Amino acid sequence: MDRVYAIGDVHGHLDKLKAVHALIAEDRARCGDMDAPIVHVGDLVDRGPDSRGVIQYLMDGQAGGENWVVLKGNHDRMAAMFLRDTPMVDHMLLYDFNWFHPRLGGIETMASYGVEVPEGIRTYQLHAAALTAVPKAHRDFLEGLPVMHRVGDLCFVHAGIRPGVALEDQVEDDLIWIRQEFHNSNTDHGPLIVHGHTPVDEVTHYGNRLNIDTGAGHGKDIGVVVIEGREAWNLRAGGRKDVKLETQLSHF
Repeated sequence: MDRVYAIGDVHGHLDKLKAVHALIAEDRARCGDMDAPIVHVGDLVDRGPDSRGVIQYLMDGQAGGENWVVLKGNHDRMAAMFLRDTPMVDHMLLYDFNWFHPRLGGIETMASYGVEVPEGIRTYQLHAAALTAVPKAHRDFLEGLPVMHRVGDLCFVHAGIRPGVALEDQVEDDLIWIRQEFHNSNTDHGPLIVHGHTPVDEVTHYGNRLNIDTGAGHGKDIGVVVIEGREAWNLRAGGRKDVKLETQLSHF
């Protein structure tokens, strides 16, 4: 049986990220498994106060040999695209949005690097300041994040998958942006799809998918679970707690 730990959307909250890693450490001690991977399902940056710290913490952990998988979320791609040599806007955004729209969080991410976004600044000025402030190692980290991770009967992605499309044929736009088509599907996708992207009040297991985004980007806690086979438990101080179940598969 594969055991995997999974962490939902972080959104620049280093303190909360460290707290859920501490909960994982407690569960490891209880079950004696120090080797199970920890999968972060993306949206590392934006909205919270310390996106820079989150990136550095994850980079340091991986460099130190931790068995951590870090996936790309749509917010991570928006950041990476702006931080390229030529800044770009994600084509999946609404036509009048960019990464610095107040709803998206790019302003807070830049603030964590000491870059202000004053009214009236031009893109070329902001881009130059960002490239000076954001270490190339951080830019490369965001750019190079994978969009899918498979472990046994589990498939980890940021947002979901397009139903009816083989996993090997899924495209990045869907893996980091999809919502309704995935959420409304009662298809058995084969593996259990573990994802974030769309906040729920509590971690919820739908039979064919497990949503672990509990709204850290909106002031709530980061979701954290341990998964054994296809069963999952929330991690809390003092132990494991059952996750919410909402049967979605048509043959269940």
